Amino acid sequence: MKITKAVIPAAGFGTRVLPATKNMPKEMFPIVDKPTIQYIVEEAVAAGITDILIITNRGKGLIEDHFDASPELENLLEKSGKTEFLETVRNISNLANISFIRQKEMKGLGHAVIKAKSFVGNEPFAVMYGDGVIVSKTEPAIKQLIDCYGEFGEGVVGVKKVPEKDIHKYGSLKVENIHDNVFKCTDMKEKPQTKEEVLSLYSILDRCVLPAEIFDILENTAPGAGGEIQLTDAMRQIAITKGMTAVEFEGKRYDMGNKFGILQAQIEVGLNHPETSEQLKEFIKEIAKTL
Repeated sequence: MKITKAVIPAAGFGTRVLPATKNMPKEMFPIVDKPTIQYIVEEAVAAGITDILIITNRGKGLIEDHFDASPELENLLEKSGKTEFLETVRNISNLANISFIRQKEMKGLGHAVIKAKSFVGNEPFAVMYGDGVIVSKTEPAIKQLIDCYGEFGEGVVGVKKVPEKDIHKYGSLKVENIHDNVFKCTDMKEKPQTKEEVLSLYSILDRCVLPAEIFDILENTAPGAGGEIQLTDAMRQIAITKGMTAVEFEGKRYDMGNKFGILQAQIEVGLNHPETSEQLKEFIKEIAKTL
């Protein structure tokens, strides 16, 4: 079945990067000249997704405004003859069919995904975390997962290995290699706190493709780590009963809810941006002399 719908949870408070997120959503932090959320939407569109639901909360109207038309700005650019900028601005509002819904209570990622039930219907769908940007040199990360959907199990998770010292911040997966970068996943543990709870150093990072049955599971999932409804706990039910596929996706991931991740994205994307590459290289070379 072709996957045409994506859900982007973007309702977090962004506490790790306060005070910047007091009035600006972390999803709107720019990477050179585009906000974080636009990179994620563009990845979805490049993978063939046509309908996107962004889950927000109070105070995140800037995200909706960004993907809306801007007649005043467009008229100004048109009158000024700035056709390149005009095309760029118009394209943003025409990227996909984008809808929004609010998560009124912050009860976890699983609770946020439940809000997408009527949008998704009975179709498999992609989930793309709103603060995770993945830049790929080959296919979009979510397309790599979509291509594997249903081949080995009921759902696909995008994974990477994380440092052992950080595994307690993530989810740990029980995996068995099938071939190349594809694994069978048969168990999960959200934020393991002891060595005994660690199943492997592979963790889900920002991308997954799920069957619609996840909603019934989520609605019957008790609060887990942090007292929140964890998406990982619901996916575990599928993993231990039917099995899931884990794909170690190709691409560089940037955590835009983390101070260092933001700096890393700015520098590395800036080094590959045609308008900033040369200047930034020279600047870094000069700075390096003083380190």
